[in-house]
Amino acid sequence: MKAETSEPLKYDGFGEYKLLPESIDDLWHLSHLISPGNTVYAVTLRTVEGPNDKIRSEKLEKRPVKIGVKCEKVEFVPDSARLRVSGVISYGPDMGQHHTLNIETGYEISVVRQWRSVDLTRLERAVSSSVHGVVHIVAIEDGEAELYRVRQYGPERITYLTVGSGKSAELDSRQALYAELLVLLEKVTGPIVVAGPGFIKEDFLQFAKNKAPDLAGKMLLADTRRTGYGAVQESIGNGVLARVAEDLQLAKEVSFMEEVFLRIGQNGAVAYGKAEVRQAVDYGAVDTLLVADSFVRNDSISRMIETAERIGAVVVVLSTEFEPGNRLVGLGGVAALLRYKI
Repeated sequence: MKAETSEPLKYDGFGEYKLLPESIDDLWHLSHLISPGNTVYAVTLRTVEGPNDKIRSEKLEKRPVKIGVKCEKVEFVPDSARLRVSGVISYGPDMGQHHTLNIETGYEISVVRQWRSVDLTRLERAVSSSVHGVVHIVAIEDGEAELYRVRQYGPERITYLTVGSGKSAELDSRQALYAELLVLLEKVTGPIVVAGPGFIKEDFLQFAKNKAPDLAGKMLLADTRRTGYGAVQESIGNGVLARVAEDLQLAKEVSFMEEVFLRIGQNGAVAYGKAEVRQAVDYGAVDTLLVADSFVRNDSISRMIETAERIGAVVVVLSTEFEPGNRLVGLGGVAALLRYKI
């Protein structure tokens, strides 16, 4: 999640945050950050009449406009990875009419409300798990490569390499560049996007698979028409960060479910199924609560989540579109990694 405010909140916590959800977890956080009475702004497609439109209404087209909706109802729809915010339009065309904003990952919204400390804590947690500051992008072309780290304010260039910088005489110039780039990339953590035109990025990935297969496993290719900084901007504009966020989310889900089954096999600090997890939540023993997205709307599960968050547990929503989420469904749709065995 990306979050920013144009000015400090007022003394009572009232103010506006611009929010950019990047994963299904972010949408879940937003479902608790947006409440009835809040105003949510978003760009949506609406039919807007101009001065001459009434005489050619059959040709009217929908145009992107910013509208504000005073929230009456918030519905998290994990099956379609969206958040629905319904209410009356308070800003923009068709004021006074009811409208539903369908919020998806990758689309910015603004929320105006009175922000409590618990809301800001949730916001900080969502932002801290953002892909920004974690992802590196290599812009590579024949003869040179640039390494960038993705920051919330934009790409930050880390270093620049050119042909001839390799010190191994037995390697040709391209392989020398590849070898030096690999040495550099072994020092970074997180996913690596390799961007650029042509086939050189595929050539470098194959080189990495041969020399450092574990590192190659962290790489994602992005085809661009531009080179250098332009390739970085183009790959981000084409949605590469959303792809990375999905991969990171899936990797996190796999890791959590592996830990659940490991603890089950060892008769360790774990609970699964509604009854066991409910008991663990009541005892204050839950460290991480895992919920399958198709179970989130269940009233008893929803109350369980709220209680878990009050005791400081981390809540992770797993998508049933992927294998880890389906494994969780097999355990009753909910499981918990515990602070201690009960």
